[in-house]
Amino acid sequence: MTTHTHTVTWESLDGPSPYAGLPGLEAMQRSIADGVQRSPMFALMGIRLVRAEEGLAVMEGEIGEQFYNGIGIAHGGYAATILDAALWNAVRTVMEAGKAHTTLDLKVNYARPLTVASGRVSCEGRVVHRGGRTAIAEARLTGDGGARLYAHGTSTLMIL
Repeated sequence: MTTHTHTVTWESLDGPSPYAGLPGLEAMQRSIADGVQRSPMFALMGIRLVRAEEGLAVMEGEIGEQFYNGIGIAHGGYAATILDAALWNAVRTVMEAGKAHTTLDLKVNYARPLTVASGRVSCEGRVVHRGGRTAIAEARLTGDGGARLYAHGTSTLMIL
């Protein structure tokens, strides 16, 4: 048995976000352009927001052995986390300044296992509906440039 180490480094944000008060899409695009550090959770899991457009958010991740469960594949929680992030961020792109939102439910369908051989994966979240009190989004977690589906998710989010 070989022992491995996984070190995680992140920068804490002291005080409010420099993007506080901006509409969601503008805040996201500025943070991508500025190369703002990821949240501690995203740093831990190797997930990064790479693209944001109105109604669309794209996250990327890389599967490592540190995500493996007892049967030698990435735990389903990895797929659920990156899907949830893409869904939440897709809705964030259509949020006005001063508005917030939170996940009400998350549904995940797993299509195939994630392993180290999966390489870099991409998760594209899209807004299906944005109402006054709720939003609905769907996301696809894929590899091989979108040709290989690993998981699909849907979410309902409450607008606060």
